[in-house]
Amino acid sequence: MSDTQNVSSVPEWEQRFRAPRVSLPDWAEDAPDRSLFVSNATGTYELYAWDRSTGRQRQVTDRPNGTTDGVLTPDGEAIWWFSDTDGDEFGVWMRQPFGGAQGDDEPAAPGLLASYPAGLAIGRDGTAVIGRSTDEEGTTVHVVRPSGAPVEIYRHRESAGVGDLSHDGTLIALEHTEHGDAMHSALRVVRPDGSTVAELDDTEGGTKELGLAVLGFAPVAGDTRLLVGHQRRGRWEPMIWDPVAGTETDLPIDLPGDVGAEWYPDGSALLVEHSFEARSELWRYEPGAQAPVRVETPAGTVSGATARPDGTVEYLWSSAALPPVVRSTTGTVVLDPPGAKAPASVPVEDAWVEGPGGRVHALVQRPATGDGPFPTVFEIHGGPTWHDSDTFASGPAAWVDHGFAVVRVNYRGSTGYGRAWTDALKHRVGLIELEDIAAVRDWAVKSGLADPVRTVLAGGSWGGYLTLLGLGTQPDAWALGLAAVPVADYVTAYHDEMEALKAMDRTLLGGTPEEVPERFEASSPLTYVDSVRAPVYISAGVNDPRCPIRQVENYVDRLKARDAVHEVYRYDAGHGSLVVEERIKQVRLELDFALRHLRSGPSGV
Repeated sequence: MSDTQNVSSVPEWEQRFRAPRVSLPDWAEDAPDRSLFVSNATGTYELYAWDRSTGRQRQVTDRPNGTTDGVLTPDGEAIWWFSDTDGDEFGVWMRQPFGGAQGDDEPAAPGLLASYPAGLAIGRDGTAVIGRSTDEEGTTVHVVRPSGAPVEIYRHRESAGVGDLSHDGTLIALEHTEHGDAMHSALRVVRPDGSTVAELDDTEGGTKELGLAVLGFAPVAGDTRLLVGHQRRGRWEPMIWDPVAGTETDLPIDLPGDVGAEWYPDGSALLVEHSFEARSELWRYEPGAQAPVRVETPAGTVSGATARPDGTVEYLWSSAALPPVVRSTTGTVVLDPPGAKAPASVPVEDAWVEGPGGRVHALVQRPATGDGPFPTVFEIHGGPTWHDSDTFASGPAAWVDHGFAVVRVNYRGSTGYGRAWTDALKHRVGLIELEDIAAVRDWAVKSGLADPVRTVLAGGSWGGYLTLLGLGTQPDAWALGLAAVPVADYVTAYHDEMEALKAMDRTLLGGTPEEVPERFEASSPLTYVDSVRAPVYISAGVNDPRCPIRQVENYVDRLKARDAVHEVYRYDAGHGSLVVEERIKQVRLELDFALRHLRSGPSGV
């Protein structure tokens, strides 16, 4: 049998998962021909080195549960990658020569014990600034010289992280939440000895909900300008802050939605990434100009972009219908992995629905054949500070292939619709998002899209949490629930999760479970488990530090106690899997569970 026949005998939804993919290549600042990217070419997502001058590519890491976190040193001589244990996100940085081979690894900072990562910046002289987070210590930041023991320059119980290191290595930008609001960071620029150069804080000590983000120091020797993201006009947008001169420069980039930016390599311009209503685009802005200039990209979503030294821009693009590809503004494909390409899917349609907190944006995909109403999966995104976009996703495409419509809801809390929409999640956590989801469900039924007796609530991470909470608080609305790596018992999850997420929960709910027990109770799926009537499928990683397994087991035990219809799949990884066949297995199990338990199967299945 030929390779073509082998591929054609595999369902298209599985082909989409197995098709080789690559991330946007990162490149060494002082050796731009040396690049690093992530690929699933072996069936597991791993790091790959690419020498553009010779075309040679080689696999850098090879671990059972995959590797995705890696950084090139500025000179391109070494690759730093983060080594955890089976997806638990707790580990150390390792270092491998760019021209080396698998196994040529050594601890990059042998004086530092394992931790959760909290940012990394590497200087041109080999000095590294490493952020660490542990449950016992909170956040610490260490300066590690090429020879010498690590020196701690920062420590605080609240979450913080390393933002960037200046071109000459004399300034370090930190993001921190010492004021206690984990959703809105303040900035501090320090010297390598830990002494403070300048502070920038838009929270006014935690009394004002405005955040800041480090976007990067100017990539020019002697230039102390720092590109910063701010929310002063009700959305994310960039400005230039010089912490040494004490100046702030607003930029006339008047685009709706959220705006981010990074420097062109010579520091002469900014590459602007604009996200609005589930699509994104690129612009070029030269400081001092009246307005930015559009960088042409196809309609859809740019998931990442970088400006190269020759002035061209490389970007990772996709749409809901067409699979991702790394393109260049020269019109070429930058990095095209060998092997079969992912089959296309159907495009998304936009739906705007009036909800209790304002207009809710939803993305709809429907089967190419047949008329509604369809069995419909409401696929709810995680985060919660994230958003679904017009981008290629193998999971939703699999449901469409099986005759389902798919609706993805950018509920309050989602990014890309302004600061007020993102910051709406306070105190009534979970319940607010479900009000928006319920409004979209009502629209989907009334419009004839969704069959009201075959509506499925599904999602992963925060989406899994909303699934379990929705099944208990809206039991009449949902025929089925599919929850992946969910928060199921909020109190136990809080006590078991990584420290940075504890800080986020304190911000969202206004305190700890001991301080605001009524809020944790109101927002916990476990509170409503006895009201769940729909069949429930749950998948969970046994090494998950974000939605730990013990709190999932507590919820499952309550389902068992009342003989509720449910199935649980536990797998040996963390907050999701980087193994392609494991991902396919999980989707297959969800499809099988849905088709067995819905009242009647979708047409064509």
